[in-house]
Amino acid sequence: MSTQRGLKKFLAGIIGVAVIGAVFYGASHSDQAQSGGQSAAASSDGLFPIKTWSQTDCSSTPWVVADQKGFFAEEGLKVVYTGDTQPAQQIPSVINGDNDVGGGTHPNTLAVAINGGAKIKAVVAGGIDPAPDLDPKLRHMAWYVTPESGIKSFKDLNNIQGKVKFSTITTNICADFLANNIADRNNVSRDKIEWVSMPDIQAVQSVKQGLVTVAGVHPPYYKSMEDAGMIKIADSFDAGLGPEAGVSYYYFSEDFIKQHPDVVKKFSKAMVKAEKWSNDNPEEARLLTENWIHVPVSATHYYYTSTDLNPRLIDPWIKDLENNKVIPAGKIKAEDLLALNLVQ
Repeated sequence: MSTQRGLKKFLAGIIGVAVIGAVFYGASHSDQAQSGGQSAAASSDGLFPIKTWSQTDCSSTPWVVADQKGFFAEEGLKVVYTGDTQPAQQIPSVINGDNDVGGGTHPNTLAVAINGGAKIKAVVAGGIDPAPDLDPKLRHMAWYVTPESGIKSFKDLNNIQGKVKFSTITTNICADFLANNIADRNNVSRDKIEWVSMPDIQAVQSVKQGLVTVAGVHPPYYKSMEDAGMIKIADSFDAGLGPEAGVSYYYFSEDFIKQHPDVVKKFSKAMVKAEKWSNDNPEEARLLTENWIHVPVSATHYYYTSTDLNPRLIDPWIKDLENNKVIPAGKIKAEDLLALNLVQ
């Protein structure tokens, strides 16, 4: 446990340094960048542009739905994609104004960044884990192994000598939070898990080639795992957390929120419309996502569908960070992550 805690402390420090560096970088930008990099007025088509990165990962569905079904336009907005941004640079890119909004981001990522000095706030929820009676394909994550591994469940990890390599996009996200909680419930030490960073799209080949033993992926990539003959050993329901297991958020810099509160409210409404539409039209949402990210998709995430911000959804994520000494106990509260003044 001490090794993992030390690693998490180190990673938290790295994110904090990145955030602080981004603050200073933003201060050296033009006045436009300091205020979030947004345009001060609507573009020539009358729509207010909001910048974000390419959004071609597992959380892309609400973006493409809001874009292609006209929910952004209904609110007087348009999304402008700025290209790929690596996960470690996404929050700094919002702070320094290269992007206006980030999304599909989990509470532990936001909490670590805010603990490091990031002036950001979540404004609307994205995904949640679906109720147990809904299609398991909608669950936030699933973990797969090869048939040759002999692993049939998380408990079987104890039969493997030494550490077991798990894929994750980065640390302090859903992948390690959920897998660690599943491990706890199966009497598997968290120290047993060694994290290997990679995007979901690489996880199939990585588990087939033995680069990792267990690959954790999100719904758009379940089909690729199943088509490759991989065996599912757990999903996010097994973390025992209910809807909190999949909660994610869209966030802006505090400067952007202060200067454009109406734009942020309109963005939140557009995303909730897109999320509700996606839940109500899962097959069309699946096809839109598949065409957008250019991989076979079996399902999308499941979504929150309300502009109300419920801080209690965040509590398990904060507690886990505190228990593992990633952030000091009591320093960051769930409410610190949210722009509650927008909905109260």
